[in-house]
Amino acid sequence: MSEAAVILQFGTSRFLQAHVDLFAEEARAAGQAVPPIVIVQTTCDPERARRLAGFADPAGFPVILRGLRDGARHERTIRVRSVREGLSAAGDWDRLVELAVGAATHIVSNTGDSGYAIPDDEWTVPARGQMPVSFCGMLTELLHRRWQAGRTGVTLLPCELVVRNGDVLRTAIRGLARDQGREAAFLDWLERECVWANTLVDRIVSEPLHPAGAVAEPYALWAIERQPGLSLPFAHPDIVLTDDLDRYERLKLHILNLGHSWLAAQWHDGGGAADLTVREALEEADTRAALERVMAQEVLPGFAAHGMAEEARAYVATTLERFANPFLDHRLSDIFQGHAAKIDKRVGGFLRWVDGSGQTVEMPELRALAGQQR
Repeated sequence: MSEAAVILQFGTSRFLQAHVDLFAEEARAAGQAVPPIVIVQTTCDPERARRLAGFADPAGFPVILRGLRDGARHERTIRVRSVREGLSAAGDWDRLVELAVGAATHIVSNTGDSGYAIPDDEWTVPARGQMPVSFCGMLTELLHRRWQAGRTGVTLLPCELVVRNGDVLRTAIRGLARDQGREAAFLDWLERECVWANTLVDRIVSEPLHPAGAVAEPYALWAIERQPGLSLPFAHPDIVLTDDLDRYERLKLHILNLGHSWLAAQWHDGGGAADLTVREALEEADTRAALERVMAQEVLPGFAAHGMAEEARAYVATTLERFANPFLDHRLSDIFQGHAAKIDKRVGGFLRWVDGSGQTVEMPELRALAGQQR
């Protein structure tokens, strides 16, 4: 008898524990029949390896939500029991193959900034007994074995912070399979049988708990683009199915992320304390007033040029409340890392998007921050 359905999760991150795993637990608590989650550690990091025992504990692991909701302090702890076990790809490869071929219906991933990178030595089919090292190498091999077994495709729900992450992941896997010389029928199966969802995730997860668990803010969003054949393993109030994922990406990138980088620039240029946090910065009346002015006079008119004024106004209010989270110590020095690239993407990208609307929006402060001139 084949094993019951499971959700395979590549990545042990505290983010996934407080987002996908927590969503699955809350769906279970609401009476939904949710497949258990099996978490796969793809690296040899000993710290992440210690989490595997926590994932296998039938008592589950805690996720603590702390923050503001409608101006009031909010705190609660949820025991997450949606995860059944944790596997090490290096140590449990045969078990992983068994699940990927026979039981997996959905594959979730959050493999970090370089998660889709493929090392040079993986552009050939792995030798018998050789396990791929990269996430893309593992996924290609596992899907190929599933295809060889005559199984149907799976639904992939990547959570990496990559624009149109499903499309990017599909291109990476098909490209690797093609260059490895895999069968044309397998390439066709990847395209026709598997569903590669584009998604956007949004939740600040401030710290890990040990051996497993996390502390996170109450706000959460998992926006998933509709497409033919897409079926989700569970429903949740914070999961949004949309025909226009770009709108959610723009809101997050050009309000939340832009606001973070604006604050980091003010901190850096003003010679602020090394450990100054977002919350502490906004407790300074002048800083908060200046950020609110930029949002009201430059960011909102930019969104209005694309017909998104009301959505943006609501998201700005939510963002300022998230920034003021009394439980969250988000240091501006951390946000400032990679500042130039972030400014180009978050601020420069906003200016290019707004200018492309055909409307004239001045945005003098944002243009100065991005080093652009009209």
